[in-house]
Amino acid sequence: MRLSAIVPTLNAEAHLPSCLAALAAADEILVVDGGSHDATRKIAQSAGAQLIESPPGRGIQLAAGAAAATGDWLLFVHADTRLAPGWRGAAESHARAWPGAAAAFRFTLDDDAPQARVIEAGARLRGRLGLPYGDQGLLISRSLYDALGGFRPLALMEDVDLARRLGRRRLMVLPCPAITSAERWRRDGWFARSTRNLFCLAAWSVGVDQDRLAGFYR
Repeated sequence: MRLSAIVPTLNAEAHLPSCLAALAAADEILVVDGGSHDATRKIAQSAGAQLIESPPGRGIQLAAGAAAATGDWLLFVHADTRLAPGWRGAAESHARAWPGAAAAFRFTLDDDAPQARVIEAGARLRGRLGLPYGDQGLLISRSLYDALGGFRPLALMEDVDLARRLGRRRLMVLPCPAITSAERWRRDGWFARSTRNLFCLAAWSVGVDQDRLAGFYR
């Protein structure tokens, strides 16, 4: 199993070092930067990652990383997420047992607040419905990724779009945690942030214009 880890970035200097350190067990790491003005690119190069310049937009950046990756399995991870120790073993076990299925990791927030546990419970429910978000990571074989057409250049919901094409039977959630920064929830309000995410998901599902939706999300 040759595994390529792909991390899209935009001004991610605060969280990128811990994200890349956790990915050290990958066979190659590709950081796809969408035009950062901070130290993101320097951090990526110092960590030994392959740096790819890309137009901004997570779907565009993820697709660019996949195109440059050489692994037969691809692992997409957000810059503010770090995978827990043991993730490589969990990934290899999944690849052996379910080569025709993708997998996400167990969503965990790096905060002890009780609100964080409630949000994690909601994420577990979404995972059982086959709709994990990108901050849970995505492990997928190159052959399945290519067969599905990969990430589309969407302004928002590129992760849900790919999950829908996978379908619940081909998308599993591994017990290994993906530990995501709770900074956005603390800043925007624990349940205000989650409510906005759910609104965007519902609006996307009924065909609201992507650019309008992205503007609302931002």
